[in-house]
Amino acid sequence: MASRIADSMLLFMGPHQRSIPSHRAGLRCSPGMLCVKLESIFGKEIKRQCSVSIKRSKIVQAVAIPVAPPPIDSGEYRKQLAENYGFQQVGEPLPENVTLKDVLDTLPKKLKDVITEYQFDRISYLFEIDDVKAWKSILISATSYALGLIMISKAPWYLLPLAWAWTGTAVTGFFVIGHDCAHKSFSRNKLLEDIVGTLAFLPLIYPYEPWRFKHDRHHAKTNMSRLSEDTAWHPVLREEFDSSPILRKAIILGYGPIRPWMSIAHWLIWHFDLNKFRPTEVKRVKISLACVFAFMAIGWPLIIYKTGVMGWIKFWLMPWLGYHFWMSTFTTVHHTAPHIPFKSSDEWNAAQAQLNGTVHCDYPLCNGYLASKATRLEYLLASQKEVICRCSTDSNLVLGPIGWIEILCHDINVHIPHHISPRIPSYNLRAAHQSLKENWGKYLNEARWNWRLMKTILTKCHVYNKEQNYVAFDKLAPEESQPIDFLKKVMPDYA
Repeated sequence: MASRIADSMLLFMGPHQRSIPSHRAGLRCSPGMLCVKLESIFGKEIKRQCSVSIKRSKIVQAVAIPVAPPPIDSGEYRKQLAENYGFQQVGEPLPENVTLKDVLDTLPKKLKDVITEYQFDRISYLFEIDDVKAWKSILISATSYALGLIMISKAPWYLLPLAWAWTGTAVTGFFVIGHDCAHKSFSRNKLLEDIVGTLAFLPLIYPYEPWRFKHDRHHAKTNMSRLSEDTAWHPVLREEFDSSPILRKAIILGYGPIRPWMSIAHWLIWHFDLNKFRPTEVKRVKISLACVFAFMAIGWPLIIYKTGVMGWIKFWLMPWLGYHFWMSTFTTVHHTAPHIPFKSSDEWNAAQAQLNGTVHCDYPLCNGYLASKATRLEYLLASQKEVICRCSTDSNLVLGPIGWIEILCHDINVHIPHHISPRIPSYNLRAAHQSLKENWGKYLNEARWNWRLMKTILTKCHVYNKEQNYVAFDKLAPEESQPIDFLKKVMPDYA
């Protein structure tokens, strides 16, 4: 980071060789020097100071004094990083001696819902599965998805992008439901979880078991630098980038302009190749693949039969691309920032990776929503073991900052507590996050979705480097990085 320039200091040098007429200010320039006759500026009444006659012209020199940047571990430095990257907070480095168990032990064990209108208390537990809330999430996703399909069928062509955006976000909710099933946080009946997870993934033609096996490795090895470890998302390796000119161009496009859809490549590469799975996993992988291919063999022809090829594009393909936009965006934002390192296995620390290396991001679209006699949750930390959720009723209440994206996607953006323990159900993530803020707040990386955040990720976070974390494509191959230059020019820099 370049040194900051301190406020300029004016140094009065010795008398100049030639006097300048006193009725006007003389100005002469030489490199880095400014000569001004002081008498003309301040008046003849100024007395002598420091035994120097003011009737002679003086030389004023502006000197730029470099000041060392603040230390990397200072709050000022992190504040600068947050502003530059589009973050609300860049967390302090977590001490090496903190373990994941230390963090887990501070999470509340009990949640107490107090509904003041009826004076009714209900005790629940952070890790407890609530069947009503779980099936309510299915109802939300099914209803919003059906509404999206109706919007697509009724909308004029110029409103179709809005209908696709809604439907793609709604179908992302199905993925999150399957995601909870894979983490065994949806139902106490594990067979039912596998059935619901498989069905939830079918509209996305995502094989449930292959994704579950690979996703478990992502949680076990979050932000570990080897490709065989964290299988969710990782920087480009230098040897991969240099291996072939054709591959290099494809990588620059993939990690640049089309990065919001790169999860499609991940879906293809990691989930359909039986050689990527252990022998004990292959049987379940084959069952999931059979379900996906059956959906494609039956569902796609039915859609085309009823609506034609254009109907297949309208009702399935475009919402599917919308889902992959969110899949890529969520995954990238949760684990990618210039200051968040990918570490080798001998340097990796579970607590640092999960608490300090995962990003919480709020999505402000339609920030807050109006609720009629809705319930507002205020999470107040009562102790390190219990969070009280106080509920009040208000017919004109705005529930912010929960936007429609977060509702339809079941709070998948509240991601740090999910990495502390994947067994926390999605409907308890906000209570867990509030507890983490109370106990570990200064270590958290937090953002609110904005253009600067995305611009930073798309134009800077590219090739893995142990010392710098990331090196941008245009630093390594400037002549081939036109897509990155294009993004720098067209993407807004609003934070």
